[in-house]
Amino acid sequence: MAYRVDGTAFITGGASGIGKAAALTLAQNGIKALALIDLNLSVLESARDEILSKFGHVEVEILQVNVADESSVDAAVNNVAAKFGGIDIGINSAGISGTPTPTHLMSLSEWQKVVDVNQTGVWLCQRALIRQMLKQETRGMREGRGVIINVSSMFGVGGPPGPFSIPHYTAAKHAVVGVTKMDAKAYAREGIRINAICPGFVDTPIIGEQIKSGSMNPQFEMTPIGRPAHVDEISDALLFLSSSMSSYMCGAALVVDGGYTV
Repeated sequence: MAYRVDGTAFITGGASGIGKAAALTLAQNGIKALALIDLNLSVLESARDEILSKFGHVEVEILQVNVADESSVDAAVNNVAAKFGGIDIGINSAGISGTPTPTHLMSLSEWQKVVDVNQTGVWLCQRALIRQMLKQETRGMREGRGVIINVSSMFGVGGPPGPFSIPHYTAAKHAVVGVTKMDAKAYAREGIRINAICPGFVDTPIIGEQIKSGSMNPQFEMTPIGRPAHVDEISDALLFLSSSMSSYMCGAALVVDGGYTV
């Protein structure tokens, strides 16, 4: 059975990588309107143009937003809801990797930069989406008032090997799983379904550069499948979590990592 979605999706990090792939996959599978949120305006414009060229029936709104800025996040959610009449799917995909650095050498500013985007940014977006979805009427037992999916990482459910030292990223992605579980339980009976996805290594622009340099090869060798994921393999899982096919999933951390954490 094909997964189908409808309504409006709000996607942070929507200009590239997993966020853009999610937008394209949702557009291919029935979404009517997309709001793409990112910092880079030119890349946002390029993503919008690509989506419109392939799926002319979809309305696309782009917003240049820093997800770590409270007022900007709240304004973005309010503006999108006003334009499209509500938000049915929220995908919080915006994130940064940070520089691998062991804890004893890491500065507070390095730590804070990653935590601000990957942890606080997700929570701010989730809070704004919850506030909006609580205003919306339920669309049925399986659809509810809305769906939120937070993009964590396989390092949100386990730590990376010692030489691959990313304490800031690992801590923030664990926090994403934690706030997903907390709010999933708190708002399930309000008709808001919240889950997380925990991707492994994905062939996105950031990882792509490391693939070319060969620096990530030892990590791929530790993955049973033996390769990074294609970005569509993650967006297909996001489609499942966005659709009513996953309507009995609440507070899950869906690991899609090629077996790395097994």
